[in-house]
Amino acid sequence: MNTLSFASIKELRALLEKKELTAEQLLDHCIAQFKEKDGILGSALEVFDKESILKARKEQGILAGIPGILKDNIAQENRTLTCASKILEGFESTFDATASSRLKEEGALLIGRANCDEFAMGSSTETSAYQKTKNPWDTSCVPGGSSGGSAAAVAAGLVPWALGTDTGGSVRQPAAFCGIVGSKPTYGLISRYGLVAYGSSLDQVGIFTRTVYDNALVMSAIAGTDSHDSSTIASTKTDFTRMLDGKLPENCTIGIIENALYAEGMDPEIVAALEQAISVLEKAGATIKKIKMPVLDYSAAVYFIVSRAEAASNLARFDGVRYGLRSKNAKTLEQMYSNTRNEGFGSEVKKRIIIGNYVLSAGHADAYYKKARIVQSMMRQGFIEQFKDCTLLLMPTHPAPAFKFGAFDVDKLQMDLQDYFTCAMNLSGNPAISVPCGFTKNNLPIGFQLVGPHKGEEVMFKVAHAYEQKTPWHKMHPQL
Repeated sequence: MNTLSFASIKELRALLEKKELTAEQLLDHCIAQFKEKDGILGSALEVFDKESILKARKEQGILAGIPGILKDNIAQENRTLTCASKILEGFESTFDATASSRLKEEGALLIGRANCDEFAMGSSTETSAYQKTKNPWDTSCVPGGSSGGSAAAVAAGLVPWALGTDTGGSVRQPAAFCGIVGSKPTYGLISRYGLVAYGSSLDQVGIFTRTVYDNALVMSAIAGTDSHDSSTIASTKTDFTRMLDGKLPENCTIGIIENALYAEGMDPEIVAALEQAISVLEKAGATIKKIKMPVLDYSAAVYFIVSRAEAASNLARFDGVRYGLRSKNAKTLEQMYSNTRNEGFGSEVKKRIIIGNYVLSAGHADAYYKKARIVQSMMRQGFIEQFKDCTLLLMPTHPAPAFKFGAFDVDKLQMDLQDYFTCAMNLSGNPAISVPCGFTKNNLPIGFQLVGPHKGEEVMFKVAHAYEQKTPWHKMHPQL
């Protein structure tokens, strides 16, 4: 049964097609895994009952009978939706997010709600109002965030895939911390309809799997234009697995962003692992080109301003009037607003709302928000220029391995800088994928990122898959 836990979607589909396994048996196995292991791990806020899971799905599709879990900020019809926040405790969604409905249409079994940082604000899944999720490789360490519950569930073998969201790196960083594959698509490739907004110009639904092929398969199920989301890009339904033959594309040039790889404060073990990954790609036939992108050095600051500004705007809707928590300790309308938000939001969310309102306020918007938007446009142009000569870009996903719980309690800036290498692609809208590339001497996973041009998912998956086929990392699993 341990083999079943860590089987890929591709392997599970073969078992189901040969009738060596039924969808009900696989679902029973996954539910049992949560019951057995999640008391230690804390990856799920809720695992649904078997009957309702089976009732909601279609019999046919590319994910028929394959269970997975969704981050608790992605709407599932008639299911609780809290964003791991007390302000939405008990709130039930009346509709499916587009990603949820497309998964069901393709036969996937949506098994539950994954824990996350409150309103997806965090890099460790420590800000959840309900529980802390542990890293399956070392339960004294965080799994990353904000989609830590989704990442931990896949890495621990509880489900073969999960959805998270990536606003500044919240899929790729936990994927790297947990030793699995995590992708963020081109902005607009996957609909945001039904995703509770944090930073609307940055948010993207992302995918966790144990292999690149599986990741491409899930993206094939959910990507595409959606009339409910005007920011989706015009795209036909694509099979992102069709080019995955274990070979690099012809004339493949990979740009190594040196000011990222050799940035100040990089853990030497991570640098060594990435250098080894570059060597593997070079031996496979890639041309390696060393480049510098100085504008990336400003990405964390720009992300800090833009994300907080959009968070302040988006979270204004949670006021106790229409849904969610309403404070009982109020005598006036103004008190009801302020008390509800004070009692319902955690400290990290409050901090980001306050900063967001500050950078948008009269007298400060020109100095902060407008300047950040100018640098953001320079960043987008910088990526466009690099892809004139490079097929893909390569850079770290994280500067150091998974850290201990509470490691940055007294240094919140270091927590914010966990997004240092990932947030640039949210600002530019480029697709990126984090792939496992080794372990530290303490047996903590290491990942690196491949960054693609706009709508460059196919070539990104192709190169990532070719690398994966030449390395053993995706076959290594933690033992809880």
